[in-house]
Amino acid sequence: MTMNQPGTAAMSKEMQDCVEACMSCHTMCEETMSSCMQMGGQAQMQIMRALIDCSEMTRMCADMMMRRSPLHTEMCAMCAKACDMCAEACMSMPDDAQMMRCAEACRRCAEMCRSMAGATM
Repeated sequence: MTMNQPGTAAMSKEMQDCVEACMSCHTMCEETMSSCMQMGGQAQMQIMRALIDCSEMTRMCADMMMRRSPLHTEMCAMCAKACDMCAEACMSMPDDAQMMRCAEACRRCAEMCRSMAGATM
């Protein structure tokens, strides 16, 4: 049995949930990028940029929370913004089920990140 060292307190439930939402969103964005590439010309560059930004931001945000970076609250605020932009971009293709699943994952992650950042919306 390992005891927590000073300064290595267990992650809060809220932070654990936010890390999980970030990783889930990251995975969904990666899968959606793959789907867009298979569509070819139908996938707009704006959507791809939003997916890439969101994928990278969510991964980095989760990493920063897991290592208890003092910058994690600011990163969570930026991550929420990237997720909101990605959800909006995905919503531009409402007939595509993958895009709608991605938009939902992005919305959920944005909400969790805003909460972690202490923002209200």
